[in-house]
Amino acid sequence: MAANGGFQASSGYNERPPSSTGSGEADTAVDPASSSFFNNDYKKHDDLKVMLDSNKDSQKLDAMKRIVGMIAKGKDASELFPAVVKNVVSKNLEVKKLVYVYLTRYAEEQQDLALLSISTFQRALKDPNQLIRASALRVLSNIRVQMIAPIMMLSIKEAVMDMSPYVRKTAAHAIPKLYSIDPEQKDQLVEVIEKLLADKTTLVAGSAIQAFEELCPERIDLIHKNYRKLCNLLVDVEEWGQVVIINMLTRYARTQFLNPNTGDPAGDTEKPFYESEKSEEEDQEDKEETGAGDGKQKHKPYIMDADHRLILRQCKPLLNSRNAAVVMAVAQLYHHCAPRSEVIVVAKSLIRLLRSSPEVQYVVLSNIATMSIKQRGMFEQFLKSFYVRSNDPTHVKLLKLEILTSLATETNISTILRELQTFVTSPDKEFAAATIQAIGRCASNIAEVTDTCLNGLVLLMSNRDESVVAESVVVIKKLLQMQTSTHKDIIVHMARMVDNITVPMARASILWLIGEYSDRVPKIAPDVLRKMAKTFIQEEDIVKLQILNLGAKLVITNSKQTKLLCQYVFNLAKYDQNYDIRDRSRFLRQLVLPSGEKGILAKHAKKIFLATKPAPVLESKFKDRDQYQLGTLSHMINSRATGYQQLPEWPEVAPDPAVRNVEVVMPWTEKTPLTKKGKPKKEKAFYSSSETSGADESSDEDSDDEEDSGDDSDEDKTGSEAESDSDSEDTEEDSSDDVTDSSEDSDDKSTPQKKPTQKVAVTRPAVKSNSGTEDSDEESSEESTSESEPEVKKKPKQEPLKKAQQKSPPSKPQDLDLLLDLGDVLPPMTSSAMPGSGAGDLLTPMSALSLDQTSKPKAATPSAQMFTPQVQGKTYELLNKLSGDGLGITYKFTRTISIFTPKMVSIELTFTNSSESIVSNIRIGQKKIQPDMEVQDFPEIAALATKNSTSVLMGVNFNDTTQPATFEVITEEKKYNVKITAPVGEILQPYNMHEKEFIKEQGKLAGMNENSTKVKLPADKSDMKSIVTAVLKVANVLQVPSAEENKFLFAARTLATQTLVLISVDTKNGAAKLTTNCEKMVIGAMLMKDVKGSLEG
Repeated sequence: MAANGGFQASSGYNERPPSSTGSGEADTAVDPASSSFFNNDYKKHDDLKVMLDSNKDSQKLDAMKRIVGMIAKGKDASELFPAVVKNVVSKNLEVKKLVYVYLTRYAEEQQDLALLSISTFQRALKDPNQLIRASALRVLSNIRVQMIAPIMMLSIKEAVMDMSPYVRKTAAHAIPKLYSIDPEQKDQLVEVIEKLLADKTTLVAGSAIQAFEELCPERIDLIHKNYRKLCNLLVDVEEWGQVVIINMLTRYARTQFLNPNTGDPAGDTEKPFYESEKSEEEDQEDKEETGAGDGKQKHKPYIMDADHRLILRQCKPLLNSRNAAVVMAVAQLYHHCAPRSEVIVVAKSLIRLLRSSPEVQYVVLSNIATMSIKQRGMFEQFLKSFYVRSNDPTHVKLLKLEILTSLATETNISTILRELQTFVTSPDKEFAAATIQAIGRCASNIAEVTDTCLNGLVLLMSNRDESVVAESVVVIKKLLQMQTSTHKDIIVHMARMVDNITVPMARASILWLIGEYSDRVPKIAPDVLRKMAKTFIQEEDIVKLQILNLGAKLVITNSKQTKLLCQYVFNLAKYDQNYDIRDRSRFLRQLVLPSGEKGILAKHAKKIFLATKPAPVLESKFKDRDQYQLGTLSHMINSRATGYQQLPEWPEVAPDPAVRNVEVVMPWTEKTPLTKKGKPKKEKAFYSSSETSGADESSDEDSDDEEDSGDDSDEDKTGSEAESDSDSEDTEEDSSDDVTDSSEDSDDKSTPQKKPTQKVAVTRPAVKSNSGTEDSDEESSEESTSESEPEVKKKPKQEPLKKAQQKSPPSKPQDLDLLLDLGDVLPPMTSSAMPGSGAGDLLTPMSALSLDQTSKPKAATPSAQMFTPQVQGKTYELLNKLSGDGLGITYKFTRTISIFTPKMVSIELTFTNSSESIVSNIRIGQKKIQPDMEVQDFPEIAALATKNSTSVLMGVNFNDTTQPATFEVITEEKKYNVKITAPVGEILQPYNMHEKEFIKEQGKLAGMNENSTKVKLPADKSDMKSIVTAVLKVANVLQVPSAEENKFLFAARTLATQTLVLISVDTKNGAAKLTTNCEKMVIGAMLMKDVKGSLEG
């Protein structure tokens, strides 16, 4: 015994004292770490069996605790089943609970012994304790024997009617188990599920839906009358129940509601950022189909169903859940069922999940990768969250790299490329290779950086790491196929490296390039074939095949030098061990080196081998994963998994929403106010009581409608304008109320405008009282801004002097209005009045700037080098008078400081009415712009007479991009979709600097931030006047005084980020070298192209 006690003291596996039976040997036998584990002469679990047979409940309880502890640690306790099952009749509640826990675990394995206790389990179903009843049903359902299926069915039917929600929840879990052993019971089980779906408790809802999903997911009719109840209970259901319910409601929404994105005239919200807009003809067709006042309109404007809005509103708070699965379920619901403009709300919550474990990160990143392909703008502001960390596992790194590549645009490509440069040096070979492939994708997708990426990949070919070199070669080969211009130098450089590169795929790529473009390297290609012939036997199979192809192509183009070499290679391949190589050599020999007369194919060998090959498409591997529902296993593995349910397509015609109406008033809606009289959709009060914040507002609006019903048609126009921008800023509850109200009013009104909110209605009397004045076209442009800022709306309100005198407001608003009115009469600013944003005053014209008052005389001497030309601003067409029904709109860039904010580009719009009727209420409607862009509305034009024109100013913050600002121009009768695109030279503002500072900054912006090209100047345009005029024609820059006679310097900063832009033109003998320097590589490259075209034109 002393020896045994000493062993127990030394063992760290179990620190508890000897068993209650006093036998230390029994504890040693239980311990698998002891040497006795391999002995066959001990009685396993003997002490536990003795304790279970004891008359004392304390010993039985201690034994059961130890047994359950063994199960929790993964040990096998199945041998104790006979001793444990006898205690199922124990009167001690704690012992009975643990016995049922044990039986739940082993009932399926020990079916014969469990069947002996069926009567006991049936009696336990009548036990007063709900935990015992639920445990008995759980054990009964785990005995997977078909002969007890009728007993299980009766037990489930009784449990469904139980008073305890916990027992009903257990009954829901038992339904799929019974169905798996006896599928013939499905019809009865569906009836049971129908009763469970009607349950009003949150504890049962998730389990009932889980049973519904496993048994009869196609029975959507069971969900109709429970839909609103499930939506309202969703927030209070346990987390895993929320996941199940949301997934089910996603499929339900796809079958019962219309696609919310079909009515979006712009289609994909990201389309203007990456793709060309629709043609004017298509826009005109859409206008004719959806035009207001047309009695035969083909497509009615989309109005979201109130029940569709309900599920989106109820799920939105769950984005703050601590459970990653719940957040992911809501994200996939919004992705598959919400309007594109609202999906962005899930982005921040998904980014929050990236702080979780690597396993959660992998799932979330996989879904983000799919979402970012369709809606890149969602995650652009979170770009830094996808930067790779040093401690990230490889699979997470690869997903982050995939997302960074998908989010790459010409505005952020410089940042992403700098990040990718650091990834290339990673010690993780797989990640480094994937980074090079990502650089290739960026180069193929964004033309402005293709040459930069290609040069960077060529430099990587000098890397010490062989895998980096090999991957660079493969990517360069794909990029060269996409380039129409010649890249002889790169091909020559790769041919010289063929001896040093040993990776088979890289060697094969080099040989393919040399063979495909052998006409560009006629002297090098035969020598490469000679070297490859020497090592043909030692090469890998993929390299051998490319050597054969190279030989065949060279025989066609240079038969004199390569015919013998090709025959030698074909002879070697004739006896190769690989049958593919043997077959290829015989096939090629008959085509290029026929022994007899040339056959039909041999005559066309050149067309066969040297035909133009289609360029490879470098695209994301997540592009085709959108066919699967987000968050599912099928989406993760990109293959249809067992049990996956395909997401249904949207219906063409919405099913009858009346199927979701419930006549019975639920307890939580008894105090809800009655709906409006005369409104057809009385079901609104069923669920709207949960909106505590919007209840008062909606009731006030209802009373206003009843009192002022006669003014609805007049106020709708202004209300739709006021709400156009507030939808994206208001809370989800407010937006849902607007949609509900608009859907209710659609039966009474001819136009589908939204009902104005109460705040907008307060400001309308002032507008109406002045509608008859002659200066009514100066009304506030701020009426279309957010309703949540009433004080801000009044400040920039532009009112004419007459209005200000008629009313009695304070003097300050009058002064402000008069100041802002100057913006409407300012003449367009030419280059002679361009402001300098450096040392000079913001509104100082360029001709008045003291350019070099403090510099040395040497810098100021070449006064002849300074020239201020008169450049006429170019006018662009915004709306053609044919498309605008007689209303034509043109715009031009004034190159003045915007009166709204210095970051905005000032744009002058000119409206011309060529029609025979007056055009009234011209204003800006809904805007379709990128997240970081801003549009400042022009003042509303109350009326534009026939054959008249008027000009107004508006401001656009393009955020240093050339992407279009798309918006609606609304008149009293129609809407027109228009877009304004700013040339890269118009998003600049002049910057005053000295030549020394210019040279210093130019040195800092060398390397990848510098773009240079040669320009052929026309003979009559090589003088200083022509050069300066050509530059200022396309770019809003300021000339920097230069000490050199033939060198012209220009400086500017971008409006949004104040990034420095430098231009230098160095002329010599009728030619010039043009250089642009900018930290934003895309702006520098595009500016260089524009200036070059202007100089050569």
